[in-house]
Amino acid sequence: MKNVYDILQERGFIKQTVYGDDLKELLSKESVSFYVGFDPTADSLHIGHYIPIMAMAWMQRYGHRPIALFGGGTGMIGDPSGRSDMRQMLTRETIDHNIECFKKQMSRFINFEGENGAIIANNADWLLGLNYVDFLRDIGVYFSVNKMLTAECFKQRMEKGLTFFEFNYMLMQGYDFLVLNRKYNCKLEVGGDDQWSNMLAGVDLIRRKEQKDAYCLTCTLLLNSEGKKMGKTQKGALWLDENKCSVYDFYQYFRNVEDVKVAECMRLLTFMDMEEIDELTKYNDERINFAKERLAFEVTKLVHGEAKAIEAERQAKAAFGGNAEDMPTYNAVEDNIIDIMVGAGIAKSKSEARRLIEGGGVSIDDEKLTMDTVSITPELRQKGSFVLHKGKKVHINVKF
Repeated sequence: MKNVYDILQERGFIKQTVYGDDLKELLSKESVSFYVGFDPTADSLHIGHYIPIMAMAWMQRYGHRPIALFGGGTGMIGDPSGRSDMRQMLTRETIDHNIECFKKQMSRFINFEGENGAIIANNADWLLGLNYVDFLRDIGVYFSVNKMLTAECFKQRMEKGLTFFEFNYMLMQGYDFLVLNRKYNCKLEVGGDDQWSNMLAGVDLIRRKEQKDAYCLTCTLLLNSEGKKMGKTQKGALWLDENKCSVYDFYQYFRNVEDVKVAECMRLLTFMDMEEIDELTKYNDERINFAKERLAFEVTKLVHGEAKAIEAERQAKAAFGGNAEDMPTYNAVEDNIIDIMVGAGIAKSKSEARRLIEGGGVSIDDEKLTMDTVSITPELRQKGSFVLHKGKKVHINVKF
């Protein structure tokens, strides 16, 4: 059987690692327990969590045991990595609710049963009851403040002010790895590349305090061709919860990715064979659209299930093919198109809707809309429905 390290490398998951040759050898010799941490700051996972979760799924497929660590304790502080301000602190009740939502969504990717079934852990179990003085004496002595201040995760905050409250985050994440190492023989931490400094701290802590081998591996962040994080839609983050991001919008996001990102998304976000990915994405003409449809279907199927992926695909094809009954539907009670656009979620605000109309980007059926024709006429209401088009890619069947 192929080494999972080679699989992750071939598909583009691995961004950075430490003691990489030793880790690769370890993964070929034994079943390794590894963990990925999730801060439960919302009640849904989003596309930023997707790549580490897929890495977990590949690792499990090759016989290694995932530990999904939920930050019930660290979530009450907030990770300063990549942030310019202090994160809002959450209550215990909110955190517990969010963790339950995460578990449900992750079960589509990770198997929690069987010999190498995933383990659920919550660092609130060991962090919230800590004696602070004992923690400093036992753990704090292994951390150099000078070294910590050079860490990338703190640099952005230094100018605006880094609280001592947040400064503890690195110690706590390192302590998480130590606890999981002692409890489950966890030898590897996997996470996003923005966690590199915190992850190195955990590796160093185990190696110095326990005199045992430990490793970390960061995953590639999903970026567009301009180097910005992918996963932002017109309505906000690309959530995995269909109540926060509809299945249709989720499907359409991947149907409309840049041509140059299709192959990368297939490698990172699906279980498709590399040979099929290479075959589908070798074209630089209109045939890349078929690859985009396949990408959108495969990702939507993983996140929302095959039935909903089929429905989203049908709606998307109907929108471009003109079959209104198969398009996403909005039941309107409003008296004008501006309010309907906001209500249907194709404009964030009335002012944005006006700008789109004034720019000639909105039409009803086959007629371009102007500010003089935004009112719903009695004739249009009596007709019962119409197709609202925003540009070439957004089509809504509006019904009364």
